[in-house]
Amino acid sequence: MGKGETNIEDDALVQQIISGHDECFRLLIERHRRYLYQVVYSVVNHVKDAEDVTQEAFVKIYFALPQYQFHGFKTWMTRIAVHRAIDFKRKGQKLKENLVADFPDHPPSNSSLVKQIEQSVIREERRELVHKSLAEMPSNYREVVIAFYIEEKTYQQIAIEQGIEIKSVESKLYRAKNWLRKHWKEEDFG
Repeated sequence: MGKGETNIEDDALVQQIISGHDECFRLLIERHRRYLYQVVYSVVNHVKDAEDVTQEAFVKIYFALPQYQFHGFKTWMTRIAVHRAIDFKRKGQKLKENLVADFPDHPPSNSSLVKQIEQSVIREERRELVHKSLAEMPSNYREVVIAFYIEEKTYQQIAIEQGIEIKSVESKLYRAKNWLRKHWKEEDFG
């Protein structure tokens, strides 16, 4: 089963859930549980916390389904899970900071954890900046850029979805890259 087929099946399940067939959500959970757990674990680095945060992420996903725009379910749900994991890490970091503040002679521990959190937050801020900047791009370029770079679709998948030739996809991506060079400054993303 290809990536595009999974998206179509996921979108069909989402439609069913939104229409009131809550039992279909169990299928989504079974299909994506392991993947989402791995994503969350890569952020929180703790088995029990990753299990808890993954469950919380599925709850958030369920209640957010009516807002889903049917543009790459896996990407959308991953974003929700990563945000939830980062929020969890931030709360844990605040708690650690409060505990350390109570003991001023205690040296800060686990600086690599702090560095990971900072890097994760910076990546997330950059991601948000890229999404905001993509909104400024002409829509005919934005669609292929998002499909190719964010949703990781092939030229063929994009061509089929947009009803155009593969050469047109290549051309749009080439023109989009030129547009980016003219309108985006590297320091905006540094």
